[in-house]
Amino acid sequence: MQTPNDLGAEPDLIQPQTVIATSASPAPAFSPLYQQIKGLILGSLRSGEWKPGESIPSEMDLAARFRVSQGTVRKAIDELAAENLLLRRQGKGTFVATHAEQQVQFRFLKLVPDSGTRGSEGPAQRDIVECRRTRANADVTRALALRSGDTVLQARRVLSFGGIPVILEDIWLPAAPFKGLTAERLANYQGPMYALFETEFNVRMVRAEEKIRAIAASEAHAALLRVPLGTPLLSVERIAYTYQDEPMELRRGYYRTDTHHYHNVIN
Repeated sequence: MQTPNDLGAEPDLIQPQTVIATSASPAPAFSPLYQQIKGLILGSLRSGEWKPGESIPSEMDLAARFRVSQGTVRKAIDELAAENLLLRRQGKGTFVATHAEQQVQFRFLKLVPDSGTRGSEGPAQRDIVECRRTRANADVTRALALRSGDTVLQARRVLSFGGIPVILEDIWLPAAPFKGLTAERLANYQGPMYALFETEFNVRMVRAEEKIRAIAASEAHAALLRVPLGTPLLSVERIAYTYQDEPMELRRGYYRTDTHHYHNVIN
């Protein structure tokens, strides 16, 4: 429970809110103060007040800004750090997470080699098979919350490790936010694709939803992944979202699992 001094005295400051249950509201709801502070910090991230890789104000400064205790700010930042939106650096402060960071690069890639840990094989070799603009079909329109007939950027690439193709990806992006993205730019960029989106197009993917199923390799899959027709593959369909919870990418990945496995940690 926060004290009046912790909350501040100005009438426009946020306050904990309790909703009393009624027939229209069957269960009481409570928004802890640190969650409200988390929402305000997230709002600053969404607005671009602090860019990826930049430091945010200190806990003391944020406590003064929001007129709450430093402990309340710390709890809010702890949650944002646990969600990989902020990074704490001992003795340096707290920074906006960026996909260029080593510890963030593999956040969305759950495929791990059987013989080692994620990243132990070194950087993936990327082969852009195609990159073109096209009209979104019904599935893509629905996944990305587009209008019928909207233009999307469609890319296909193969990720290889040690010269062996392991992942085939089909990617759809709304065309407007990624104006100027070409196969050449995708091929020449040496970092993760999400880091490219972040640095050159100001689009940051912060969360994703995935659907996973087993499929048999089609002729196209088999040719690009160099496996026999009908080989079992792991199909992973991902929709990635920005700070505004706006769907910004549909990605369908086809994973070989003869030398790799899907690894996820659930807390």
